[in-house]
Amino acid sequence: MLKIHPMWNNFPHIQALLLECLELIIEKTAIENKDIEKTVTDLIERQGKLLRPAYFLLFSRLGNASPDAHKNIIAAAASTEILHLATLIHDDIIDESKMRRNMETVQSKHGKDVAVYTGDLLLAVYFDLLADATDSAEIIKLNTSSMKRVLLGELNQMANTYNTDITYADYLKSIKGKTAQLFELSCYEGAYFGQCDPVIMEQSRSIGQNIGIAFQMLDDILDYTQTPETLSKPILNDVKQGIYTLPLILGMETDEAFLPLLKKKEHLSDSDLATLVSLLHDNDCIERAYAIAKEYIDQALAGIDKLPSHPEKDVLYSLTEALLTREF
Repeated sequence: MLKIHPMWNNFPHIQALLLECLELIIEKTAIENKDIEKTVTDLIERQGKLLRPAYFLLFSRLGNASPDAHKNIIAAAASTEILHLATLIHDDIIDESKMRRNMETVQSKHGKDVAVYTGDLLLAVYFDLLADATDSAEIIKLNTSSMKRVLLGELNQMANTYNTDITYADYLKSIKGKTAQLFELSCYEGAYFGQCDPVIMEQSRSIGQNIGIAFQMLDDILDYTQTPETLSKPILNDVKQGIYTLPLILGMETDEAFLPLLKKKEHLSDSDLATLVSLLHDNDCIERAYAIAKEYIDQALAGIDKLPSHPEKDVLYSLTEALLTREF
């Protein structure tokens, strides 16, 4: 029996819809190669919080879609999670990560070739689900445009590898693509498929983007404050690979003591990393980074607060507030 994150026990109506999404994903990813099929199934069953399809479903319920639209809504919501999973697999290949969500990554277990093909398979399933959900050229174009923005965000990040001159503007441009774009797409598509009022559809874009930006900023902050066991992934991996995120960018702008350490690039020792973290705390970089993230958290919550009165509006608010304060 499929299980999902226990946080959804507090929202049983969304939990039921998310289980429908997972069942459809598993059906669509069935292939003859049973080893790879099992790898994909394991990844799906050990998935995270299913945030992107959840936001899709919540926004869809703010509209006036007929019961006949249910099948299309589930297929489109499922497609957002499949796209997210495909990006995770490709990220793990680039990062050479060995663990993801407390399990061995596809590339670590089966090699990079298999991982690439598995990620590509998920992209094929993503478009298959979209085709099931809609024949709208507008929505297909929206999804291809979103994929492009995600990739450009990753490429912008790659272009700034080991760049000690990276600015906050560079960082923001990258995370708007690689993370915030999928949240924005999920919220907007949910409003679209739910046949929401055009005003709500437009609001959904900015809400989704602000949620995504804050989510990535918090994730980057946690990389410097948590343990691998807490995060279910390696910590301080980004800095060793030359990916300088918000706390470190603030540090480099404040204290030249960071630069001699960062010049070591991939040769940073555990002692060097401990010194970096210490410098971040000495310069209040964690607190300052959180203050910036808080601005986007507040904008996201304010956007939700402006939505018309609806039972799902309260769910959206409480979910976002809990997510962006990492209470679960």
